[in-house]
Amino acid sequence: MLLLTLLICFSPSVLGQLEESQFGDDINSELADFDLDIAPRRVPRQVKTMLTKETKPHIQELSIKTTIISRYAFTAVYCAMLNRHSAATEGVFQFQIPADAYVSNFTMIIGGRVYQSEVRPKEKRVKQENGKPKNKEKGDASPEPDLEVFRMAANIPGRNRAVFLLTYEELLQRRLGRYEHVTSLRPLQLVSRLSLDVTIVDHSPITDLQVLPLRNSRSNNGASNTATGPNAPKIPAKPEPPISTVIKNEKNICKITFSPNIVQQAKITTNGLLGDFVIRYDVQRDMGIGDLQVLNGHFVHYFAPKDLPVVPKNVVFVIDTSASMLGTKIRQTKDALFTILRDLRLGDRFNFISFSNRIKVWQPNRLVPVTPLNVRDAKKFIYMLATTGGTNIDGAIQTGSSLLRDYLSSADASPNSVSLIIFLTDGRPTVGEIQSTAILGNTRSAVQEKFCIFTIGIGNDVDYRLLERMALENCGMMRRIHEEADASAMLKGFYDEIGTPLLSDIRINYTEDAVQYVTQHLFTNYFNGSEIIIAGKLTNQSAESLHIQVTASNSDKSIILETDVPLRHQQIETEKHVKAATAAMAAGAKAPGSGVTQGLGVALGSIAEDFVERVWGFLSVKEGLRSRLRSQTSKEREDHIQHATNLSLTYHFLTPLTNLVLEKPEVLADGTMAPAPTITPAAGEAVSTANDLPGDIEDGKPQKPDGTPGSQTSSLGNKIGKAERRPAKKSITISKTSADGDPHFVVEFPLSKLTVCFNINGEPGHILRLVSDHKYSGVTVNGKLIGAPAPLGSHKQQRTYFSTITIVVDHPKRAYIEVTPKKVILDGRDRMVLPCHSTVTVDSGALSVSIVGKSNVTVTVGGNIIFVILLHQYKNPAPYQRDHLGFYIGHSKGLSHNCHGLLG
Repeated sequence: MLLLTLLICFSPSVLGQLEESQFGDDINSELADFDLDIAPRRVPRQVKTMLTKETKPHIQELSIKTTIISRYAFTAVYCAMLNRHSAATEGVFQFQIPADAYVSNFTMIIGGRVYQSEVRPKEKRVKQENGKPKNKEKGDASPEPDLEVFRMAANIPGRNRAVFLLTYEELLQRRLGRYEHVTSLRPLQLVSRLSLDVTIVDHSPITDLQVLPLRNSRSNNGASNTATGPNAPKIPAKPEPPISTVIKNEKNICKITFSPNIVQQAKITTNGLLGDFVIRYDVQRDMGIGDLQVLNGHFVHYFAPKDLPVVPKNVVFVIDTSASMLGTKIRQTKDALFTILRDLRLGDRFNFISFSNRIKVWQPNRLVPVTPLNVRDAKKFIYMLATTGGTNIDGAIQTGSSLLRDYLSSADASPNSVSLIIFLTDGRPTVGEIQSTAILGNTRSAVQEKFCIFTIGIGNDVDYRLLERMALENCGMMRRIHEEADASAMLKGFYDEIGTPLLSDIRINYTEDAVQYVTQHLFTNYFNGSEIIIAGKLTNQSAESLHIQVTASNSDKSIILETDVPLRHQQIETEKHVKAATAAMAAGAKAPGSGVTQGLGVALGSIAEDFVERVWGFLSVKEGLRSRLRSQTSKEREDHIQHATNLSLTYHFLTPLTNLVLEKPEVLADGTMAPAPTITPAAGEAVSTANDLPGDIEDGKPQKPDGTPGSQTSSLGNKIGKAERRPAKKSITISKTSADGDPHFVVEFPLSKLTVCFNINGEPGHILRLVSDHKYSGVTVNGKLIGAPAPLGSHKQQRTYFSTITIVVDHPKRAYIEVTPKKVILDGRDRMVLPCHSTVTVDSGALSVSIVGKSNVTVTVGGNIIFVILLHQYKNPAPYQRDHLGFYIGHSKGLSHNCHGLLG
């Protein structure tokens, strides 16, 4: 896991109790506790007073590190809090994350003990008020219109520190011709050392980079900036980035750092609500099939064509004029509609409908062309809109759908035009049909898959679930507008996103049987300034090329784009910019007095090496959640829920289907930590010391009373098998036939009672064939070597160990198992990633994988072949030690007499 990697990067001083000398009585050292990144004499008296009078734990360090690699952003947040007082105090870690992002891990380090989170499926429960879970012990992210607040509270012992580590991931969406990355900087207090480090690495050159001033107004969120529309004027003055921002922009790599000292923070605000740090950029793109990234058996395809003629559109605006729209809402809605009218193009057709108790149509039974006279008359209709009565959502949708259907069936309709309804409301249905299920059914029947519905909700009294389902079921999008937001700007921004269609009926196909588990590849429309992203798995990683075909309609013609992409070349190119990202992150500047920033960079760089697979997992989860909303039967819904839940667990994503759960520290009445539980074997129970690892508790993590750092009780899939909790075995039976250590091979000949031992001096990166019996039992085992310096005085130049063991099983069903000291990857019909620190068993009948946390992995094939892989992990490794694996053959009866390999 990423956060386990982070732990080894931190200075020990942040983990343990503070030295008593730090709490000396010298008045001149009063600010020493705060560990400022500026000389105390330069701190204004007002700021000193605020710090010394602070009663809640003080944030000594807040370091945020983000890597954006080909639009996929990994963010790690490190927060160190200091309790200066002798009594225990509650520390609250609170961080706002983008609404489309998924938390992928959370860890607390308090009193030198590590509390690691686990992702578990949500239990089915009766719906609660507002649909929000009431259990505050779970690390659920609370939904808000444009962001989510991750909040966790824990008691911090007296005179002690707490460290909070949070990671989250998101796929940036292209809107209005640019990507936008937002980092919320709202620590709610002045921070001793604050740093934000964003690294952007892309396959294509980075263009149009902008760092905006700190943004606090909700009205500026997302694509609401009216100055960014395709027809809007350019911003006359270049906005100045926040103070202390440093930008280093090269061709394919861009680094942005923001590190205001405590005085600079106080000049912005003293309440800690600095605002959103916003980065906007785009990448250079060529005409054609798009950009394909290939890595480790997965691919991601970015498609964003440009310089195409605009497709004419048929649009019906359906506007809520019920009594609740009175005042600011209706005024801002009118302002936006006036602006939108100016942006309608010749060739477009349009109409307006207002609804409350009654439904009014501006031009009954038709859609009118864009002419100066029609635009003038439409402005009069909008100006005269008055608010009164209730909300007849069903009637308004039926009326708008009827208008569009009748027009599309007439002789005036353009065959390749794009048709859509833009529906806006601030309330729930109160007139006519008020049941959501019936409204959705009526809408599907009225739309008949002939056009799309885009829904907009204003304020807090909206049935957003209804609007989201209505949009998803009818090929549209839903947008929320906060109660106090600038609705006029956000409405105009949303229209700018969908107001310029370039393609319709887009279908993207790949070589038949060359790919599998492909995400959505059929799209109703492509709008200017957006991007289509597709990901999938390659069935044959050794294939030379992949044929891609894109078909679509544009204005008055059909378009077909085809090409053959050389996979090996694309893999090499993708690996190059992954290495560039890793190097850029590892070389990140350290925060003063701390190695945290560099540690975060190294860890993010390592997880970025699997970014293409994680893009696939991210998109697949999003698609599963959308399919859940669109499902028409309970069986279909349950299947989508199960699939999305399995993927969420595999990639450790906190989604609407999962909870993030962790144990909290126990603090005694005197302000000290409760002693850690000790684990002793039961009476008469044998413990096999042969399987004990050096440094049994990795990175200082305390074990729970059951002997494991976390319990995994979830069902992880209906395709591979069920993951269930099994009692950890204290001893295992293995034969002498093995490969372990440097590596030292032992082969036992049972009939002759002879044992042969030998060493192989391989090179790091070499792959050794350990067992080869694929023609008969269908089993192949390979081991990959990792290098380490030789100990002083050794005759060897270097040492080598096994870093990865792969087991391929061809029948009865094909399966691929990859074991490393940190995780086990099981890839059959579905893919699972299981952490090695948990005890879990996956059993699908013919194949079983059992992990005893931090000890060993047992793979059983067909009941008569057993391989045992020992996990050798070091808490404080010497320079010549590396976490590595040992491979043992536990039972070989199922292997044939023709078995080959170093141990075969």
